Amino acid sequence: MDIDAWVWWLIGAVGLGIPLVLTAMPEFGMFAAGAVAASLVAALGGGIVAQVLVFVVVSVALIAVVRSIAARQRVGRSTHATGIDALKGRQALVLERVDGSGGRIKLAGEVWSARSLDGDQVFEPGLQVDVVDIDGATAVVM
Repeated sequence: MDIDAWVWWLIGAVGLGIPLVLTAMPEFGMFAAGAVAASLVAALGGGIVAQVLVFVVVSVALIAVVRSIAARQRVGRSTHATGIDALKGRQALVLERVDGSGGRIKLAGEVWSARSLDGDQVFEPGLQVDVVDIDGATAVVM
């Protein structure tokens, strides 16, 4: 049984696709794409040198391009705070007296339990306070 070179390249591409799926390392996908390109060269009658050269060039080019795009995406990411991190530093309105043991505030349109950062500090209803931390479901204010 004589198997053509292009079939071997496709088998290699599938073989490279398996660790891509198992490890989620995109480099294996680039190598698999290079093997598919080499398979096309082999199917068109290119020699082994041309096949290997196409495999190497396509694989390296894809890795270089994808890595540069990924690096640009990492740098361009916004640093917007989300979740409880977005609440830190905001102002809130005291609804019920807040002291070291508890109280209630209105923060971002919602009612939160709160306690003062300094246990001796007391905030009366109607005052504006600053949220310095979120401890579980309790805002720590000052």
